[in-house]
Amino acid sequence: MNLVDVNTMFPTEDKCREMLTRLRWPEGVRCPRCKMDATELETEKTLYYCKECDYQFSVTAGTIFNDSHLPLTKWFIATLLLCEAKKGMSACQIQRTLGLGSYKTAWYLCHRIRAAMVESQRPMLDGKVEMDETYVGGKNWFKGKQSRFNNKEIVFGIRQRGGELRFFHTKDARSGTLLKYIRENLSEDVDILYTDDARAYRGALADYRKQGRHKTIRHKLGIYAKGDTHTNTVESAFSLLKRGIMGSWHRVSAKHLQAYCTEMAFRFNRRENPNLFLDTLRHMVTANTLTFKDLTKDTAA
Repeated sequence: MNLVDVNTMFPTEDKCREMLTRLRWPEGVRCPRCKMDATELETEKTLYYCKECDYQFSVTAGTIFNDSHLPLTKWFIATLLLCEAKKGMSACQIQRTLGLGSYKTAWYLCHRIRAAMVESQRPMLDGKVEMDETYVGGKNWFKGKQSRFNNKEIVFGIRQRGGELRFFHTKDARSGTLLKYIRENLSEDVDILYTDDARAYRGALADYRKQGRHKTIRHKLGIYAKGDTHTNTVESAFSLLKRGIMGSWHRVSAKHLQAYCTEMAFRFNRRENPNLFLDTLRHMVTANTLTFKDLTKDTAA
């Protein structure tokens, strides 16, 4: 699916609504409230009516599209652009491309699409798995000297060789924090775990080490690959994330860093999926509503 295809297949609001209806209710229109069958209103073709609970609704009700004043044709184009931009696309670029009235509108639009990219159910990873952490942020200076980790944000990455990639914005890189993500994402059937020689992995992967299922590459000694022992696979994904931050988004706040990580991993894991655009739309009509108030609220409160 490319931009010409989207403009040809979905040139009007009606065509967009038809596609969203098929994606949201492949077995027939159901009421979002009571889940019973609903019928289309004859007087208003964009609305449906449920007799059971006396509720009128549209295909966008209760979804990421909820209460949006943007034409669906622009939503579809924005979705394609975010799907096809390997290193992401900034809200400023979306604003210029779609001719939106304000940066705020474009920024909110992009974040709603990202919110739909969150996977509600993900399989546990197995086989050969690489893990590493990276530090995101610009140059920091302390007493005239550059500090590598000063005030930077930490992203923990897990990538199954030949499988999925996952990014997590973490508060620290201590053993307990890493162990939490390991337990939530790794199956007991993992064959080998590959990490660098960071001290935190010694505690987090103590059980794996006893079982001979943890291999370490000595980055501190300048060794980056020894046979099949390396973390180059997950580090290549980190490189893509950082190219997105520096080359496309330019500035990412700590508050929303996880959203950008989620977008990057979602697109990366589906890079060979010919139906990425439709798959993303399917997520958008099944994801919960994201209001501007919820998006901008103070998470520290």
